Amino acid sequence: MLYLTTSILTEMVTNNAAALILWPIAMSMAGQMDVSFVPFAFAIMMGASASFATPIGYQCNMMVYGPGGYRFSDFLKIGVPMNIIMWLVASTLIPRIWPF
Repeated sequence: MLYLTTSILTEMVTNNAAALILWPIAMSMAGQMDVSFVPFAFAIMMGASASFATPIGYQCNMMVYGPGGYRFSDFLKIGVPMNIIMWLVASTLIPRIWPF
């Protein structure tokens, strides 16, 4: 859920801001569950980097938005499926590579 929340938030604000907002929440979650913080940190990093659904969340998206002649719906058509794929892959691999 942390990855999904970060990914959704990064579509509305920059990826750095999304990571900064959710970092203390993740630290608190890991502390309350008495587990390693590392998988939470990687979930935030990957979720914040997966900004494919809007041109707002990442600088490069905004740079190609106007000059490339893209529409907002173009980002949604391609970006939402990519976000879902990344969410599934990250949710599967993060706990296996960095166990709690």
